[in-house]
Amino acid sequence: MKVIMVNGSPHPKGCTYTALSTVAEPLNRHGVETEIFNIGTKALSGCIACRKCAELGKCVFEDKVNEFVELASTGDGFIFGSPVHCGGVAGTMTSFMNRLFFSLRMSGKQLFQFKPGAVVVSTRRSGASGALDQFNKYLNAVQMPVVSSCSWNIVHGNTPDEVRQDLEGMQTMRVLGNNMAWLLKCLEAGRKSGISLPEQEERVSTNFIR
Repeated sequence: MKVIMVNGSPHPKGCTYTALSTVAEPLNRHGVETEIFNIGTKALSGCIACRKCAELGKCVFEDKVNEFVELASTGDGFIFGSPVHCGGVAGTMTSFMNRLFFSLRMSGKQLFQFKPGAVVVSTRRSGASGALDQFNKYLNAVQMPVVSSCSWNIVHGNTPDEVRQDLEGMQTMRVLGNNMAWLLKCLEAGRKSGISLPEQEERVSTNFIR
């Protein structure tokens, strides 16, 4: 089993990385492989609603989004992490998530459906609740079982050393890793025992205009 983590921070070894690395420790102890995917510092365009992804089977922009989709096919679970910028998910990570989830939906790819997911945010002081709410909506929209912890998935600090001093935050990350490993094992046991996935309805789309 493998969990892929996305580091939405421009700092490859910063506070968000520290949080994700802490989640990875119990996952690894339970025999779950982990990999951290960094979106880096290059600008990522937001979605331009061209809908070419429905035609091409991928986003029209060849950058980190399509690179991640290739990697995502190897994942059994996913954790998305971001610093808090102005009370929300970092701008580049927001563009990444918008294009990733929209292009997958339009192209008909079900890379995330029924695979456990979680989000974590790193903040110096405040704004984490808004970022978590924004982040979790992506997972809810594609039928990902959302993995919880013993508190909200937040770490506080301005540097990795300060994050490690956030003892409650570090515990929250460790519990998240243990819970993710447990759920992955439960899903694997269910598959082996013949439990089928939920029956799917044809999608209904309503825009409220009469």
